[in-house]
Amino acid sequence: MTTYHLLLSLHLLFAVFAVGPLVHAATTAGRGVRLGDGQATASASRLLRIYSYATVLVVILGFALMSQKPFGNKKLGEFGDTYIWLSLVLWVVAIALTLGVAAPTLDKATKQIAAQQPVATLTGRIAATGGVVGLLFAAIVVLMVFQPGR
Repeated sequence: MTTYHLLLSLHLLFAVFAVGPLVHAATTAGRGVRLGDGQATASASRLLRIYSYATVLVVILGFALMSQKPFGNKKLGEFGDTYIWLSLVLWVVAIALTLGVAAPTLDKATKQIAAQQPVATLTGRIAATGGVVGLLFAAIVVLMVFQPGR
């Protein structure tokens, strides 16, 4: 096994086991708000934070992959490649939405549920944010597969 194969394997494994649960938690968190389930909203908020930070490993391994030359003397990627810088921008936006909107809104919902206050107004914000985060990560996958600009 070469360094390239090791890095690619780790990059893909972290992408599956960090990004997958993050997107799942983001897109299904609204259910806990709709049902008024404080344990579910607290759990979803915690998962979003944990997996958001775990996605940093996906990015770090992606950077390491870029320096590899598995097919001759040409590097696998450069920061100037459209698919790389655009994926990074989309990732930053997705993580900012997750940590800046979704998780705090879920924390607010958890507190309101515990205080037996209405949370219906928060459902839309959670659902919309989760949907956008899912679409952003889907776009990143498409960019990584098709590599436009190469």
